[in-house]
Amino acid sequence: MFDSGEFANLVKKGQPTGEVIGMNRFLVELSGLESAPVGGLVLFENGYHGLVRSVTEENVVVLNLDSETIPIGMLAVLVQDVFSVKAGKGLIGRVVTPLGVPIDGKGPIQLESTMPVFANAPGVIERAVQKEQLVTGVAIVDLLFPMVMGQRMAVLGDSKAGKSTFLRQVAIAQKGTDNVVVYVLIAKRNLDISSLVTALEESGSLKNAIVVVASIFDSLVQSYIAPYTACAMAEYLWKNGTDVITIYDDLTSHAKVYREMSLMMRVNPGRDSYPGDMFYAHSSLLERAGKLASNEKTFTALPVVLTPNDDITSYLPTGIMSMTDGQLIFDLASFRNGIRPAINAGLSVSRYGGRTQSDKLKKLSSELFKKLADYRQALEFSHFGSDLSVESQADLTMGKQFYDIFKQLPDELFNLTEQQLMIEVVMKGQGRTRININQLKKLVSKEAKSIKSDEDYLKALDRLLASTTMQVAKK
Repeated sequence: MFDSGEFANLVKKGQPTGEVIGMNRFLVELSGLESAPVGGLVLFENGYHGLVRSVTEENVVVLNLDSETIPIGMLAVLVQDVFSVKAGKGLIGRVVTPLGVPIDGKGPIQLESTMPVFANAPGVIERAVQKEQLVTGVAIVDLLFPMVMGQRMAVLGDSKAGKSTFLRQVAIAQKGTDNVVVYVLIAKRNLDISSLVTALEESGSLKNAIVVVASIFDSLVQSYIAPYTACAMAEYLWKNGTDVITIYDDLTSHAKVYREMSLMMRVNPGRDSYPGDMFYAHSSLLERAGKLASNEKTFTALPVVLTPNDDITSYLPTGIMSMTDGQLIFDLASFRNGIRPAINAGLSVSRYGGRTQSDKLKKLSSELFKKLADYRQALEFSHFGSDLSVESQADLTMGKQFYDIFKQLPDELFNLTEQQLMIEVVMKGQGRTRININQLKKLVSKEAKSIKSDEDYLKALDRLLASTTMQVAKK
C-alpha cells in the first residue's frame, strides 16, 4: 500500500514537481519538471514511479515503470537525481522485480545500500587479469570452450535449441560454491519464470542466486531496465567481496523493447529499425563485467541472444559477439541429432579460456578437438555407403562415444576430474573397444572421489576402462 506521506514530504523538501499533460502507453509527458536530470527517478501522486528519459524546454518525457496508465493532471515529484536500486546480501535467495520488490511471498527484504542503475564500467587501471575457470558441469563447454571467471561469454541460438536448459545447468553447478548467480528474465512468460524458479528451488541452488523478473505482463519499461538493475545488484555484491555470475536472458527481447520505446519517442531508426545507440545500450551493460584489482573478485556476464533460423550474421548477434570474449552457439541441426547441449563445436569459441587450463588439460583438449574433426570427416565418408578403413571406423566409433559423453540431462553435471576421466577412457579405447558410456557416467563420480595423486588417477582410469568395456559376442 502506497504511503502518500512520502510524496508530501518530498514536495515539502522543495524537490522539483510537475504535472502530467500527456500519456501514450508507457510514455508520460510532464510540464513543470524541466529542472529534472535525464535518468532521474520520479514519483507520481498515486505511488507509481517513472524514469526521466528526455528533457526539453517545453516538456519532460518520463517512462512509466508501472503497467497502469497515469491520468492527465496528476502531480509528480523528483525522488532521485540518479536512478538507483536497493542492493545487498538480503537479495540472495529471493525473486524480485527490476525495482527490487519481492514477488516470492517470503516477506519484505532488508537492504543496506543502493547502487546506481546506469553506472560506468570500471576503468582499465581498476581491473585485474582473469585466471580462474568457471566450471559449468557441462563437459563440452568445460573441456572445449572453458569459461573464465569475469569473462563475457555470449550464448546464441535459435528458439528451443537448449539455451535456457544450459544456463540452468550453469546456475545449478554453482551450488555449494561461494559464487552468486544473478539470473535476469526479460519479457518472459509466467510459465518460463515459474519453471526456472522451481528448478533452482528443487536443486537447492536458489540459496545462492537472485532472480530478477520482468514478465510480458509488466510495464514494457521494466523489461528495459531489468538487465541494468540486475547488473547494479550484482555490482554491489562484486565490490563487496563476492564472485558474481549474471545471466541476461535474453538481450534480444531487451533490444526489441528498446526499439519499440525509441520508435514511439520518434528516434530515427537505423539498421533493422533499431535506434543508433542500440550498440551502446548493450556494450555499456556488458563492459561492467570483469575482475577487480582491489579485491580479486569477478563479475561474469552471460548474455543470451536469439538467432532465428541459426542466422548468426544479423545485427544483434554480430553486435553482441563483437563486445564479448567468446560465444557458445547452439544450433537446431545438432539439437535434432540428439546432441544435448546442442553446441556447434565448429563455430563456438572461448577467446582466452585456455589460460585457465593446466598443461595436461590443454593437451587433452587439443587432442579432443582433433579427434572430433576426424569424426566429422569419417561421418562424411560414411554417407557414401562405401566400406570404411579400419582407421575411419575407429574415428567414427570414438567420435560417437565422445558425443555420448557430451549428451547430458539437465540435472547431470560433472566436475573437471570426472570429465577428464571419461574422455581419457574413450581415448584409451582408441575407438576399437565398445564402451558403455551410461555405465561410465555412473561409475566416474565414485572413482573421482578416491583420486589423491597421479598414481590414483591412472589406476582409476584402468578400472573404469575395464568395468565399462562391453564384451562383443563372438560369431
